Amino acid sequence: MRIAHILPTTLIDYPRKVAALIYTPSCNFRCPFCHNPELVLPERIALLNPIPEDRVLALLAERKGFLDALAITGGEPTLHHDLSRFIGEVKRLGYLVKLDTNGSHPEVLAGLFDAGLLDYVAMDVKAPPARYSEVVGVPIDPSVIEESIRVIVDRAPDYEFRTTVAPGLTEDDIRAIADWIEGAKRYTLQRFTVPEDKGLVDPDFTDRTALSAVELQAIWSDLSGSFRDGGVRS
Repeated sequence: MRIAHILPTTLIDYPRKVAALIYTPSCNFRCPFCHNPELVLPERIALLNPIPEDRVLALLAERKGFLDALAITGGEPTLHHDLSRFIGEVKRLGYLVKLDTNGSHPEVLAGLFDAGLLDYVAMDVKAPPARYSEVVGVPIDPSVIEESIRVIVDRAPDYEFRTTVAPGLTEDDIRAIADWIEGAKRYTLQRFTVPEDKGLVDPDFTDRTALSAVELQAIWSDLSGSFRDGGVRS
């Protein structure tokens, strides 16, 4: 399993749990507003010093009793052919596992659910169906994203959908996404920010304006009745 970074302790990446967090390299999307270019752009990935899988598993073994869970993010973790095997190793240590995904591989998600390997899934829903390819920067069939949405709603022990409200996304776009994921229990709107240390996949997005926190709170007030949980996250 290719691992780019590890955060030994996080209190925010798995709801109500103390977790470790790992980042996997490579992504099949090119969202210009992504703040992890070192995990997305091949020329940046080539500069990484991968962390050996054994080191991660040893850290988890040492921290049993303090940590509750491992969160896996990226990049896009479902691109890695040995993801299922790796999660199996983590589960054998007694940990809960949370997966962050862009939803581009519903068959991988289904296989992980079949094997009982996931306890929580967070899926980024980037845009309404009509704008998906435009927003993620590559051609993508929205029906693939919709299949992942339904697999998660039907089979995930716990989950959330979330949208980073990037420059160019409108209130109408957010409402269309909310309609698309109708029946989901949790939806989160994430404010667009620019990290100081890493930049964005497309630096041109650095100076673009996105919907403000006040605007997002107003939108969420109208949407909140459609979901059991969620809100606006900084």
